[in-house]
Amino acid sequence: MSVEELAPAKINLALHVRARRNDGYHALETLFAFLAHGDSVRVAPADLPSFNLIGPFGAALAASGAAGDDNLVTRAAAAFTARFGGGPWAITLDKHLPVASGIGGGSADAAATLRACARLSGIAVDAPGLFAIAESLGADVPACLLGHSAIGTGKGEQLVPVAGVSGIPVLLVNPGVAVSTAAVFRGWDGVDRGALGTGTLLERAKAGRNDLEPSARAIAPVIGDVVARLEALPGVMLARMSGSGATCFALFEDARACADAGAAVRVAKPDWWCLESALA
Repeated sequence: MSVEELAPAKINLALHVRARRNDGYHALETLFAFLAHGDSVRVAPADLPSFNLIGPFGAALAASGAAGDDNLVTRAAAAFTARFGGGPWAITLDKHLPVASGIGGGSADAAATLRACARLSGIAVDAPGLFAIAESLGADVPACLLGHSAIGTGKGEQLVPVAGVSGIPVLLVNPGVAVSTAAVFRGWDGVDRGALGTGTLLERAKAGRNDLEPSARAIAPVIGDVVARLEALPGVMLARMSGSGATCFALFEDARACADAGAAVRVAKPDWWCLESALA
């Protein structure tokens, strides 16, 4: 028996950095949203633990060293077993999202692993113990475990679910560069530019910003080129960098405009990664 879980791409519709914390993290206010596409994780009980990487970005992840024994997916499985029992687990990660790209990636994969292990073990996927494991794995993992639109505060792990905007077309674009999350946060200028606004999720997103974008652009100037190209496309409602980069997103008025935009980007920049999806 095996269970397959989608690890949907995460985007930060807005990301406000409010302060540096003494524990090395930053105080954040962010709007999490999730897409209809992403990686997938298949988990099955086994006699011996195993971890297999496949998919378009499997080789890139393996080259980063994540195919070994210490990565977020295997750590999630080990932490689940330590708390709830079960296992060993045979895990296959089908990697479709770019590595180190600001759209969940490893956090979403770890969360999907926790959900899969929970389903195989008869544990509720909203069990508090599961969220405790998620928080121990990384600041974005609890949001990815929740898996739907939310406001994140603290370091991003304190979540308040909010009504989403399901179905809005989204284009993701990554210019083929990976940026270090730690380096981007170190480059934040330390200026508190204020809290998230009020209103619907989309209203808050449009009125918001990504405070990490200037730092990420300083490390990878091409991010500015991506955002400018997206902003100029017909039918765009909002274009912004997600998370710590380098992936950027654009929300569109309709699916045709999104598809046309994806085609235009691929023609102009064939070496950039593009994904047409929709908010889940």
